[in-house]
Amino acid sequence: MSDAPPLVVEGLTRRFGATVALDDVSFEVRPAELFGLVGPDGGGKTTLFRILTTLLLPDAGSARVLGLDVVRDMWAIRARVGYMPGRFSLYPDLSVEENLRFFASVFGTSIEEGYSIIAPIYRQIEPFRGRRAGALSGGMKQKLALSCALVHRPDILFLDEPTTGVDAVSRREFWELLAELKASGLTIVVSTPYMDEADRCDRVALVQLGKILAIDVPSAIGARFPTPLFAVRGGDRQAVIRALREYPHAVSVFPFGEELHYSDARRTSSPDRIAADVRGYLAAKGIEATVKPIAPGIEDTFMALMGAPAEAAA
Repeated sequence: MSDAPPLVVEGLTRRFGATVALDDVSFEVRPAELFGLVGPDGGGKTTLFRILTTLLLPDAGSARVLGLDVVRDMWAIRARVGYMPGRFSLYPDLSVEENLRFFASVFGTSIEEGYSIIAPIYRQIEPFRGRRAGALSGGMKQKLALSCALVHRPDILFLDEPTTGVDAVSRREFWELLAELKASGLTIVVSTPYMDEADRCDRVALVQLGKILAIDVPSAIGARFPTPLFAVRGGDRQAVIRALREYPHAVSVFPFGEELHYSDARRTSSPDRIAADVRGYLAAKGIEATVKPIAPGIEDTFMALMGAPAEAAA
């Protein structure tokens, strides 16, 4: 296996009228890496994927996929990459097997020749190979689309939000399949709006409004959170938010599932002491709530890098 990075992006920029979809984006992906682009809808992830798979031209900057330029060498790149777009893009009136045979033929191969690489995925839907693709469940559609992206044995795989709208069990199964593919030596670049999926990647890039905010291993991303963080539970949610907005030491407060995550400006006090102070402050306002120190995760760091103020949760 070559040590050369299979993907190099330098200063990539793309505009749609007055909207800057990608703003001077640069990063590299390592061989056999599972690299994640993590961020909300509208962050520029799909535009980036369309450029990297030669479906869209950049306005500035450059990108090399497998050592090939995305503008000059687009036909050579297309033969060597696998791409699974965010929307289900297969033929709904064709059966599972017909879709797979069609995509194999486009690349001059067959299901039989590519079976060994798609087997862990395709075996799960093969009993339904005669069913129309449009009649499949969300999880089965996802597995068929992945099989079609892999059947020609690509050297790098691009997956654009592959688990959006899929149930939790299918999401977990899909990421287990990606781990198997990565272990076989395949380089995978995947985008997701789900922060919990970022922990399954080797490295992640946090993306917002066409910019990359940070790139690192998931654990290091979480460690970048700049201030002590606490989980707050109990009381009327909006009342707690309003109270914490008024607290002199508040840096940010935002909903996180059933909790609120609150960060405090005091870095020299112990987390337990700060938690006790915040509980006392809320109790003085007639709010009974638990306040516990927690380790920040990727989503917390993402909100901090975006500069989410205390009132952002209101």
